[in-house]
Amino acid sequence: MYDIKALYEAESVQHACALLLAHPEAKVLAGGSDVLIQIREGKLAGATLVSIYGLDELRGVAMEADGTIRIGALTSFSHITRSPVIEEHIAVLGEAVDMVGGPQIRNIGTIGGNTCNGVTSADSGSTLVAYDAVVELTGALGVRRVPIRDFYIKAGKVDLRPGEIETAILIPKECYEGYKGHYIKYAMRNAMDIATCGCSANVKLSGDKKTILSARLAYGVAGPVPMRAPSAEAAANGMPVCAETVDAFAKAALQDVNPRTSWRATKEFRLHLVEELARRALTEAVRKSGGEL
Repeated sequence: MYDIKALYEAESVQHACALLLAHPEAKVLAGGSDVLIQIREGKLAGATLVSIYGLDELRGVAMEADGTIRIGALTSFSHITRSPVIEEHIAVLGEAVDMVGGPQIRNIGTIGGNTCNGVTSADSGSTLVAYDAVVELTGALGVRRVPIRDFYIKAGKVDLRPGEIETAILIPKECYEGYKGHYIKYAMRNAMDIATCGCSANVKLSGDKKTILSARLAYGVAGPVPMRAPSAEAAANGMPVCAETVDAFAKAALQDVNPRTSWRATKEFRLHLVEELARRALTEAVRKSGGEL
């Protein structure tokens, strides 16, 4: 049984925002794969919930007129993985969210819930950060759009104001056009496990596939929030496609991270993963882009 004080069903985005303002202590219920478990465990016992699960306008993946990819906040991981738009333009995101939990979790869990949790281990987080995604937030005062790097404030905390809900994730055309990416999740098990470290790299190569025009790298569990590795990116941008560039890229990533020791892994092991996963992720991203190493 679930110890729930009250459950309110939002009939629209505006209604959801009004309910949250009227009940500031309430938690948003989307897919429920995290909130309901926390209630059952007693961590959120007696919670007031505002359910947005019935708001179908927040589901789906679409290409907007300017080429921006729009992912509704209630879109499930399974839907993202199977989306033709995602498969064609940013397949790495579908691959990343396909590593979340098991099939049941991926069918119910949402991209909005995954980002709003603010946890560094979220499998969607590092790829969205690597692609400079933008979070669309809607509240009583209108719509805000926040770069996802700024949306994550600290572990477990995101830039959601009172009465706001996340309505979409946006990936502008210039952030994905010409790029290919690869995500690696290192965990103690191959399924149903939280990442010990997650690494997402994407790259844009020159026409002859000999030069890295742009490389981007982001991590989960290398710090308190999903984070970019600007030193690694600077070490690869404009450089030739070769093993020496990949090695410099991987070593430079160590300058940007600050992993901690936990029961899953020591800081030292995570630092080893940071370097090695960067090397492997960039190598695969180059291969997907048509380059050779």
